[in-house]
Amino acid sequence: MQFIQTRGVDGSKKEKVTFSEAILDPIASFGGLYVPEQLPDLGRWFLEKHINSSYKTLALDLLAQFEVDIEKEVLQEAVGLYDKFDESDNPVPVVKVKEDLYVSELYHGPTRAFKDMALQPFGVVLSSIAQKRGENYLILAATSGDTGPAALETFKNRENVKVACMYPQGGTSDVQRLQMVTEDAENLKVIGIKGVFDDAQSALKRLLASQEFKKALKEKHTKLSAANSVNFGRIIFQIIYHIHSYLELVRQNAITMGEKVYLNVPSGNFGNALGGYYAWKMGLPVEKIIISSNKNNILTQLIKEGRYDLRDNKVIPTTSPAMDILKSSNVERVLYDLFGTQRTKELMESLEKENFYELTQEELEKLQLYFDAAWCGDEEGKVYIKETFNQDGYLMDPHTATCFKAYDTCTKKGIKSIVYSTAEWTKFSPVIANALTGEEDARDIEALEAISKTANLPIPQMIQELFSKEIAQKTVIEKEQIEEEILAFI
Repeated sequence: MQFIQTRGVDGSKKEKVTFSEAILDPIASFGGLYVPEQLPDLGRWFLEKHINSSYKTLALDLLAQFEVDIEKEVLQEAVGLYDKFDESDNPVPVVKVKEDLYVSELYHGPTRAFKDMALQPFGVVLSSIAQKRGENYLILAATSGDTGPAALETFKNRENVKVACMYPQGGTSDVQRLQMVTEDAENLKVIGIKGVFDDAQSALKRLLASQEFKKALKEKHTKLSAANSVNFGRIIFQIIYHIHSYLELVRQNAITMGEKVYLNVPSGNFGNALGGYYAWKMGLPVEKIIISSNKNNILTQLIKEGRYDLRDNKVIPTTSPAMDILKSSNVERVLYDLFGTQRTKELMESLEKENFYELTQEELEKLQLYFDAAWCGDEEGKVYIKETFNQDGYLMDPHTATCFKAYDTCTKKGIKSIVYSTAEWTKFSPVIANALTGEEDARDIEALEAISKTANLPIPQMIQELFSKEIAQKTVIEKEQIEEEILAFI
């Protein structure tokens, strides 16, 4: 399969590239992104073929349908990492919470967040390509809290790869920060930025597009790539769990094969939602994809009103910080799929120059064929956490809680909803402890213990150990110093 560019071709890149080329150099012409030239047709035959398949078998077949140019042995090693999740035969449990609401738990990997689903195999694939080519790569990652730990975990001590991971200082939970700053592998660099996630992501995109930065890296015999979901190597692994979750509902006799479902996604950078969109376009029976946001509700505005307006907006810190994002990169891939190259380039350039774009009424109606949206405030989210625990015995994190508001406001009764839970309760314990017990200003370790006692749940060992590990990464800088700091690391 070939990959093409969302904003057209400016002559600096090949018109079409392979999967491996797209993941090694993920920013396309005019600052755009790579997308598949065409999506494979995975209709009912594909679903029926995999009704009894393991997650790994499903994953390998999906990758085969995309005809990725990666050796089968490498792909088998990559998806083999799912064996290290809590349940090797079912890395993504799908749990019934209400009569027509099921939660797909994407957080059973090593860093207790959904980013492990894509980044665990992605690290194997990218490192393997680099070794095969005899090239050294710098992987950039910008994180609002979960991408960073997952990227560091997958790339630590891998050959031919170094990682520079940027996070907003004070903008993550304590557990997320500790997962990053206690990493001590020599090929990893963690950089706290005095700013917000959008500052980190803007720096990442600027550096990926900077010829001067690439030239400086070349002098150090290093090439550049990224671990954020601007990289299609992330997205391809995020398609799989949407198909798996649907099949789980069929296996549990919750739906019959071919019955439509809602995909209810807490969304920050839109990669999770994009994986569901691609699965739908390839044949998954979907009623609608519901985008759940927090008070940074720019995606709600886009889907409800057709406007992407950042002109008077600043990031609002919330209790669901992985969604404290205003520029959601993967929206661009949906715009391309719906409206084509020229219009995508026009819209994205308007966003970059004017901090604004607006869809026509016809374009908005087309977008709304696939998406609906709602947003949930912090206090509302805490109510959902408490009520769901008290009434249904289910404990969830604040990002997942936003989906319960969307479930209440955007779904029709009788159609099953799959809510995608992106993080374990351990990642945001002070918020959950406050929701359950009213305890305020608890440190993470105190909150973890309070929740463990209240909910009768053990604290996973990898989380407990964080609080006694030595801080290995101490860098905190102004955002203007990022390039200098990374080049010093290389």
